[in-house]
Amino acid sequence: MLKKIRLTLAVLALLCLTALFLDFTGSVQPYLGFWARIQLVPALLAANFVAVLGLALATLVLGRGYCSILCPLGLFQDVVARLARLRGKRSYSFAPAHTALRLCVLALFVLALVLGAGSLAALLDPYASFGRMANALLQPLVQLLNNGLSLLADRLDSYAFAPVDVWLNSVPLLVIALLTLGIVGFLAARHGRLYCNAICPVGTMLGLLSRFAFFRPLLDETKCVNCRRCVRFCKSGCIDLEHKRIDASRCVVCLNCVDTCPTGALAFGHAGKEARVAVQAKTAGTRAASKGRGSASCTRRDFVKGSALAAVAAPLGTDKAIDGGFAKIVPKTNPVRATAIVPPGAQSHANFAAHCTGCQLCVSVCPTAVLRSATGLLTFLQPEMGYERGYCRPECTRCGEVCPTGAIHPITRAQKSALQIGRAVWKRDLCVAVTSGHSCDNCARHCPVEAITMVALDPQKPDSPKIPAVNESRCTGCGACENLCPARPLSAIHVEGVLVHAEI
Repeated sequence: MLKKIRLTLAVLALLCLTALFLDFTGSVQPYLGFWARIQLVPALLAANFVAVLGLALATLVLGRGYCSILCPLGLFQDVVARLARLRGKRSYSFAPAHTALRLCVLALFVLALVLGAGSLAALLDPYASFGRMANALLQPLVQLLNNGLSLLADRLDSYAFAPVDVWLNSVPLLVIALLTLGIVGFLAARHGRLYCNAICPVGTMLGLLSRFAFFRPLLDETKCVNCRRCVRFCKSGCIDLEHKRIDASRCVVCLNCVDTCPTGALAFGHAGKEARVAVQAKTAGTRAASKGRGSASCTRRDFVKGSALAAVAAPLGTDKAIDGGFAKIVPKTNPVRATAIVPPGAQSHANFAAHCTGCQLCVSVCPTAVLRSATGLLTFLQPEMGYERGYCRPECTRCGEVCPTGAIHPITRAQKSALQIGRAVWKRDLCVAVTSGHSCDNCARHCPVEAITMVALDPQKPDSPKIPAVNESRCTGCGACENLCPARPLSAIHVEGVLVHAEI
């Protein structure tokens, strides 16, 4: 019964966390956002002491159940390990603890957090690692499916689905996501929870507490017949039958050993009691019936069919953008900025770099595609803003609403409309008014705070083409002027970030 409860909670957590990263509409965030806030590293960075204390107490009582119930990367490893066992009948074996490696990685992780090197911590945080895989590898498939359904809905005169742009916002993000998938997936398929017990700093932190767990799997030597079934099913490799002990610091309380022991020598109980709770053996036929493998294959076939149909139905030919069927539109290019732009609510570059783990949750829900992963050494994988595909709309506050680490603080719409995250800069040699001799007031007309005024190019000739003059004290850095500027491929007016956000 305990294992069934654990599996039910684990499946629920994995589905909810996956839905958070795949939901590009932001509709499920108000209901499922708490799953991200109770992850250990985000809770630590956000100073969410209630969540941190709750996880610590739960570990002291029940052991490392967090790793088998709440951690999305740990649950992903369980899925991979399960598929590998079904395919190759692979069994596990006891492995000595990699104590030195675990402590070195934990020390490096803590040092990165203390020094504010969030980009290094981001590579080691299991929650962020899962988020990057979901955002870079799975969300495009969901968007393609959405576009296929929108095409079908359009033919049925329905507005149930709206098409979205599917684009690669960061090559380094895709590479890191593929490397994480390959490394973690390979280790999980071959060695179960080796990544959790040798590299993951969260597993090491919780392992230091789980050594003193009140409840844990217990081994009754008098009932053990050395059949080694528990060892073969222990994905943590922490059952040492030679010395008749279980390494509680590596045990993730999956309860596979308790479930598979034929003699009742293993039970989940109070570590201080001499008596052990016996576990009745289950017949092989009952266990096989409970697996329910048939429906899984149908689900996988349906998923493959749906993905293929969505890919075919999705709008094609995005590289053939035309204007009225005559002029080809040159796509905009994101300019090289002297100072990057961080999301509103980040407060400052220093705060953002110290707290952001690059989980990509804010990128997933950004409705105007202005967030993408940075490539700088100190901000690697952390989101920054670019306006070649859209601009930061004054009424949107989604990134602050979903951020679980405190890197982006929640702000109201009123606060955002008076928050300066950058300043617009005009480039004379790119402006249409200068290059063509014709006035263009796109930037001034679309500025939501009226920070741009059109003035004569030649002050001596009032009827000369008009050019923009930026009032930096009013500019919020939303990027509307940069995005809507007709100059290609670089806009004639672009936004430079500020190191510290300020009220205007």
